[in-house]
Amino acid sequence: MPDDGPAWIAFVQRCAEATFFHRIEWREIVESVFGHRTYYLLAECGGELAGVLPLAHVRSVLFGRSLVSLPFAVYGGAAVDDERARKALHTAAVDLAVKLGVDHLELRNRASYEPGWPRQDLFVTFRKPILAEDDANMQAIPRKQRAMVRKGMQRGLAVEIDPGVDRFFELYADNAHRHGTPPFPKRYFESLRRMFGKECEVMTVVTSAGRPVSGVLSFYFRDEVLPYYAGDITDARELAANDFKYWEVMRRACERGYKVFDYGRSKQDTGSYSFKKNWGSEPTPLHYEYRLYCPHTVPQNNPSNPKYRALIGLWRRLPRPVVNALGPSIVRNLG
Repeated sequence: MPDDGPAWIAFVQRCAEATFFHRIEWREIVESVFGHRTYYLLAECGGELAGVLPLAHVRSVLFGRSLVSLPFAVYGGAAVDDERARKALHTAAVDLAVKLGVDHLELRNRASYEPGWPRQDLFVTFRKPILAEDDANMQAIPRKQRAMVRKGMQRGLAVEIDPGVDRFFELYADNAHRHGTPPFPKRYFESLRRMFGKECEVMTVVTSAGRPVSGVLSFYFRDEVLPYYAGDITDARELAANDFKYWEVMRRACERGYKVFDYGRSKQDTGSYSFKKNWGSEPTPLHYEYRLYCPHTVPQNNPSNPKYRALIGLWRRLPRPVVNALGPSIVRNLG
């Protein structure tokens, strides 16, 4: 596989179906940070590379064994130039899943490619064009949301681009604790910054006194910006810091010539879903398609599952040092 690295990189850069999560750097991150073995499959047609499919084998005592494209990513599945390549890659993935003895194979597609497979309809994505002028982008935001952005401006908020992840991680971990979810380890974010360089940017919103109140880690890919991980303190809502934060991501992306604002994934009928919809973007369903082996139901390893409600409540009551220490060993199994 190392010899195929340059070909993979060039293909992902030009393939219309490829996403940021098809970049080959994820292979090292998934293996080194989370300890999951990866399988990066390629398909050729006529001697030319025609498709790629990144997969990771997630083995969990808590949640079973799975082959996923790709854990910790909102998009995955095969990226192809030719439908024959997709068919070949799917067949190879099914064969690999059987060989590994996993409970299920999961392809996180943006479109449906295996209509006969079971799917999960829980998630949607929000994508919005970035217009050529700041004023046009501001006017494209619905009135009430626009007022919140301007409220943040009136509060004297400012943004700073951080060279590292220290301030971001504190904001992110605080937010995760309040929501009752286990946090990723700090070294994960450090790896993202190291592997993706200038295409992984950390922005911190500060008050006029310089106090960090909200942060976001964004990815840049071709003509798109993806504000992917975020965090804040409890005062952020009153300050309209999150509204101001996403406006600044959009404004800066516009300034740099990016064309698409990708708000990422949300579960339907949640607070984040409503927040993103208020920015004038329409939700687009994501097609997470499964090949099930055992058990024969689509897994529901997410906070919306009622059986996790008591655990979420308990997690919120644990001290921050405890959740920061225990969280990474749990989240690595969720994918």
